[in-house]
Amino acid sequence: MTITTISGIDQLLHTLQHEFGEGKIGPLLKVSERWTAKRPDAGMDEWSKAMTLEALSFMDEEEPYWTFVAARIYLQQIYRAIAAKRGVNAEHVYTDFAGHIYRETEKGLYDERLIGAYTKEELQEIGKLIEPERDQLFTYIGLKMLVDRYVVRDFDKTPVELPQERWLTIAMTLMQNEKENRLAKIAESYWAMSNLYMTVATPTLSNAGKPYGQLSSCFIDTVDDSLQGIYDSNTDVATLSKYGGGIGVYMGKVRSRGSSIRGFKGASSGVMPWIKQLNNTAVSVDQLGQRQGAVAVYLDVWHKDVFAFLDLKLNNGDERLRAHDIFTGVCLPDLFMEQVDARGEWHLFDPHEVRTVMGFSLEDFYDEARGKGSFREKYEQCVQNEQLSRETVQAIDIMKRIMRSQLETGVPFMFYRDEVNRSNPNKHEGMIYSSNLCTEIFQNMSATEFESVQLEGDMIVTRKKPGDFVVCNLSSINLGKAVPADVLDRLIRVQVRMLDNVIDLNMIPVPQAERTNSRYRGIGLGTFGWHHLLALKNIRWEADEAVKYADELYETIARLTIQASMELAQEKGAYPLFDGSDWQTGAYFDKRGYEGAEWDSLREDVQKNGMRNGYLMAVAPNSSTSIIAGSTASIDPIFQKSYSEEKKDYKIPVTVPDLNAETTWYYKSAYFIDQQWTLRQNAARQRHIDQGVSLNLYVQNTIKAKELLDLHLAAWNQGLKTTYYVRSTSVELLECESCSS
Repeated sequence: MTITTISGIDQLLHTLQHEFGEGKIGPLLKVSERWTAKRPDAGMDEWSKAMTLEALSFMDEEEPYWTFVAARIYLQQIYRAIAAKRGVNAEHVYTDFAGHIYRETEKGLYDERLIGAYTKEELQEIGKLIEPERDQLFTYIGLKMLVDRYVVRDFDKTPVELPQERWLTIAMTLMQNEKENRLAKIAESYWAMSNLYMTVATPTLSNAGKPYGQLSSCFIDTVDDSLQGIYDSNTDVATLSKYGGGIGVYMGKVRSRGSSIRGFKGASSGVMPWIKQLNNTAVSVDQLGQRQGAVAVYLDVWHKDVFAFLDLKLNNGDERLRAHDIFTGVCLPDLFMEQVDARGEWHLFDPHEVRTVMGFSLEDFYDEARGKGSFREKYEQCVQNEQLSRETVQAIDIMKRIMRSQLETGVPFMFYRDEVNRSNPNKHEGMIYSSNLCTEIFQNMSATEFESVQLEGDMIVTRKKPGDFVVCNLSSINLGKAVPADVLDRLIRVQVRMLDNVIDLNMIPVPQAERTNSRYRGIGLGTFGWHHLLALKNIRWEADEAVKYADELYETIARLTIQASMELAQEKGAYPLFDGSDWQTGAYFDKRGYEGAEWDSLREDVQKNGMRNGYLMAVAPNSSTSIIAGSTASIDPIFQKSYSEEKKDYKIPVTVPDLNAETTWYYKSAYFIDQQWTLRQNAARQRHIDQGVSLNLYVQNTIKAKELLDLHLAAWNQGLKTTYYVRSTSVELLECESCSS
């Protein structure tokens, strides 16, 4: 129902009254009567803005449905504005999809490839898929976020695209190169997104169908220990940041302060100046004018510069040694955590000196099993070699500095490198040194090495040996909607296809990233709405039942995701590096203890047909997209049952999803939850996820150091691969927009 005049407003309100219950909308009716009597000449837009604010003012924990009332009124305002642009009545605003695509393409707002890929007749058929009533699934804050941030806008920044058109355009974009049953695949993609069963990652949501921007979420670079390598990496970071990517940067190969350069001792200034340079790049190169770049830098805990690194974001000390706009992550081997627990010694080395003296790079090794392996053997060789300079400290002193920074700034992130590499299904082709901006992506990495630059005719030609520059392509299941609707099997099939198509459609402006993307065809299928789902199922967070359910649900999701990728490989071919992988040998299934008829059959199918994607699953933070989909973020617990979403230009009241007399008892604030239960849940979940999880730890600012230490030791002992922010009640933290999916 679309209202075009104030005289028709009573009809809308009475319709809402019937929908939400007798008498529920009475207060708004009275406000409407007073407001219209006071301003009888007011325009519809003024009225709808006023009514939206009035509706939101009634919303609280007792009456959360007002968010849908406000959303419905806001929709009328959106329809009227876009109908005026299109020269139609608001009732017909959704009826000419093909004409809309042609008009906006001619203006340069849509990518010309859309009308090149589809005939006008096909666009008319595709337009028939639109279900306008699905606009009514949005909460007010979800609708506002989608319209404010993601729909196509004219050059004067006014929206020209409606919510259902955004979903359909994304579906068209991602399925444009499909050879068979293309319209059916578009219909499936549209079904998945428009019902809010899933969301695509922020870059895809924002850029699909538009003539600019790329579709992938995050990237990870490995910096070579050379001046050329350092500056080339910075250029690549700037290039990707320009197009909306979040970046993880591993600096562990770069020599430490006081190291030698060309044999001159003490010449190196270490990693700090280069990190400050990355900080300036993040600030200077914003992402399409929407936000500044986002860069996370990782360093090994045995690197000589680690103490200065851990202090990078502190609010006191020498500002020349601070970089407040980047994020930090520390790479931790099992041996270090053992020494922390035992209160033992730890030795810090210069990676360049280790390479020169020992003939190997310490960061290139990991422990193949708990308590034994290559890393500790090589580390011990370094300790015993008197030719190597080192700084010897107590391991617990480093951990104290880590925790101090975490309680003051929320970082560093914790990256448990041995567990990550033991679980790597593609260890036959490389090594994983660090993670991405949001700690959920783990794929093979290596540095791009400069070889030569020379003049050839009128061209300057630079030659480099490409490394593995990681690309992550993300989307997420809305557990709070998809699981109750029992659609996981259907949903995951289309979701994996959509993600796989992103790989081929993307135009990544860094060649080595394009190469890595095509070699591994890595994707990251994740989830959000975990707390929402627990509340719907009347399962308490701090309970064995929640741990058991996490284990069962994510095993199901893993099986369906592997099945979908295998079927795509059968259709389109396996990823190029499948042979020799844990997928091909069957080790992937053995290590996770997958047994039973379903798993045995799937294992045989994978070994026979291959896998389309070398990496499959990753749980991202998805803060903004979970709001659009009307659920809770990631696998996190809620902050509060009701709160205000604040940005620079608005403050909107919000309640958690499906809040009612029954679910309220199962929504407990993150800061009052025993985090050990969160770790236990994630340990159960992590077994089924080949990559990782953006796992926040929520603590009170009064937490004792030993309590935080116990959480870190428990995370490591239970086999977690990373932890993300330590979210203290005294720290404000930025969300990862790039990985939001």
